[in-house]
Amino acid sequence: MMKIDPIIAVKDVGDSVQWYQQIFGFTRTHGGSDFAVLEWDNEIVLCLHKWGEHDHPTMKDPNIATGNGLVLYFKTDRMDEIRQNIKRSGYPVEEEVHLNPNSTKKEFSLRDPDGYYLLVTEFHKYEG
Repeated sequence: MMKIDPIIAVKDVGDSVQWYQQIFGFTRTHGGSDFAVLEWDNEIVLCLHKWGEHDHPTMKDPNIATGNGLVLYFKTDRMDEIRQNIKRSGYPVEEEVHLNPNSTKKEFSLRDPDGYYLLVTEFHKYEG
């Protein structure tokens, strides 16, 4: 078995946890002021790590471009609920809900408070 637990560097772990809980409904299951584990349905979805802590080479400099080359791609059966949470919070989206012609699934995009690009799409399995 293999699983990936993505870790992103953030300015303020507490603020980021609160945002991800409000928008996605994630549960914080571990961590302190410099690290947090976010879960959904007892599965780790995302880890948040404070910039500059623990000497990780790619998390040392908060002045570099945040998330360059990274898209956090959330496949969910709760897309409409998440979009409504964003609307209620007054948080902006980058692209409204639309049909992606490649995946043929509805999706929308936004950036989190640290500037990471998030794409939220209807849950689907890849078909080859």
